[in-house]
Amino acid sequence: EMRNALKKMKTGKATGADTVEMFSALEDLGVQKLTNILNKIYDTGNIPEDLLESVSIALPKKPGATECGQHRTISLMSHITKLLLRIIMMRNRNKIKQEVAEEQCFVALWRAKGQGVRSIS
Repeated sequence: EMRNALKKMKTGKATGADTVEMFSALEDLGVQKLTNILNKIYDTGNIPEDLLESVSIALPKKPGATECGQHRTISLMSHITKLLLRIIMMRNRNKIKQEVAEEQCFVALWRAKGQGVRSIS
């Protein structure tokens, strides 16, 4: 799961104390250490304080935006936190796939690609 999650992470993004490139460069040792850390977090449910911190930034959609609706928000967080969230998301997706009927599969895939149901017709 960890290798899969690392492969799906975007590289070349904002630098910080924990970059995807750093974890990838450590190869098996990095994957093993990350796996141990995330397993401990997952098993205990205790997330270290520094991983809970994130910074939200409002970016204007258009130059000169003055109202809240004219901005989009991004959240900057630790890459370890992003890996944990990605693994949880993949686990949930796998469980949900088993519960979704064949007829609903197309709609679920369509929504996953960012399309609305109204676009199906």
